[in-house]
Amino acid sequence: MTAAPAGSRSPRAHKAVRLGPARWIAYGVSVLGIAFIATQFYFFAQIGVWAVVDPGPTAFMRADAWTLAKTHPGIALQRTWVPYDQISRNLKRAIIASEDANFVNNNGYETDAILQAWEKNKARGKIVAGGSTISQQLARNLFLSREKSYVRKAQELVITWMLELLLTKERIFEIYLNSVEWGNGVYGAEAAAHYYYKTSAAKLTAWQSARLAVMLPRPKYFDDHRNAPYLSQRAGVIARRMGAAELPQ
Repeated sequence: MTAAPAGSRSPRAHKAVRLGPARWIAYGVSVLGIAFIATQFYFFAQIGVWAVVDPGPTAFMRADAWTLAKTHPGIALQRTWVPYDQISRNLKRAIIASEDANFVNNNGYETDAILQAWEKNKARGKIVAGGSTISQQLARNLFLSREKSYVRKAQELVITWMLELLLTKERIFEIYLNSVEWGNGVYGAEAAAHYYYKTSAAKLTAWQSARLAVMLPRPKYFDDHRNAPYLSQRAGVIARRMGAAELPQ
C-alpha cells in the first residue's frame, strides 16, 4: 500500500475537518436543550414543593434586595408571610376586581387579554402590555425578571401552566398575596398593610384595599406618588366592583 505523501490529509481527515463546526453547533444546541429541560424540571419540582411549603424570597425580591443594598443600604426588604385566612376579604376582592376578574374560573390565561396586548404592542412598536392574569404575574414574580421580551413571556406561560396544574386556586392566590410587590422593598399584604396604613392585612378596610389593588401595576411609582389623582379615582371604580368579585374556596 502506498503511503500518503507527507503533509497531505486523507479524504476522511478532510471530511472530519469540514464537519467540525457543524458538530460543535449540534453539541451547543444539545447542551442548551438539556439546560432548558433541566430548568423546566426545576420549576416544576419547586412548585410541587410549594403546594405544602411556603416559598422563600422570590426572584423579584432577590433582585430588589441586591439593588437596595447598592443604592439604599439603609432600607431593608419588608415581607411577613401570613396564612390565607388572615388576609382581609376586602383585599382579596379588590385585587381580583382590579387584576383578574375571572381568576377563579380561568385556566391561568385570558386569551382575549393576551391578543389585545399583542395588538397594543404592535401599534406601539415595543412591548408595553402583557395581558397577564394573577397566575401569570405570580409566575413572573417567583422565577423571572422584569425584562419585557417575548422569550420571557413564553417562559411565563409555561410556569403558569405548572402553577395551575400543581396548585389550587386558593394556594396560588395565597402565594400571590404574600409575594406581590407593593412599593420600594415592600412585598406581600402584611408588609403593605403596615407600611401604608399601620395595620394588619386582616384589618384592611374596603377603601384601603381598593387603593392597594390599584397600586399593583406600578407599585414603586405609587409609593412615591401616594396623592396621585388617578389612585383615588381608580380606587373608587375598584371599590364599586368588589362586591361582584368571586373568591377561590
